[in-house]
Amino acid sequence: INAETWGMIRHLFHSSRLAVRSLAQRSMSSEVTKAHAVASNADQEDTIFGKIGRGEIPVNPVYQDDLCIAFRDMNPQAPTHIILIPKERDGLSRLCRAREDQKGLLGHLMYTVSVIAKQEGLADDGYRVVINDGPKGSQSVYHLHLHILGGRQMTWPPG
Repeated sequence: INAETWGMIRHLFHSSRLAVRSLAQRSMSSEVTKAHAVASNADQEDTIFGKIGRGEIPVNPVYQDDLCIAFRDMNPQAPTHIILIPKERDGLSRLCRAREDQKGLLGHLMYTVSVIAKQEGLADDGYRVVINDGPKGSQSVYHLHLHILGGRQMTWPPG
């Protein structure tokens, strides 16, 4: 490869990295904006996850039991992106709102993540579990939910 060709390759690589970074920042910015917009009345409103948990909005569950339901995210951020929610919100709009009597449910959700990861073929290579909490955590749906992300190399720091 001559110097001119190498220079063109470097320019294209740098330009594509900037374009991807710009797209990611715009996407992140819209999530941050949405999170701040819904935060003011988050504890009073019913949510789409509440309606899913009660069966009012149908989903194709990848896992379901008496306490929780898991389904694929409509806007996946990884090849595998699953949302796990408790069926009943019971004041658990945010992780920081968890009460002592909800420790069993929280443990059940974490254990269920491992079951789903095995079921989805993620357990051997690894995966990421994310809980967004509050406006600065970019939480946009105020019904506790866990994101299970896998199928690609995750980067650090996350955001």
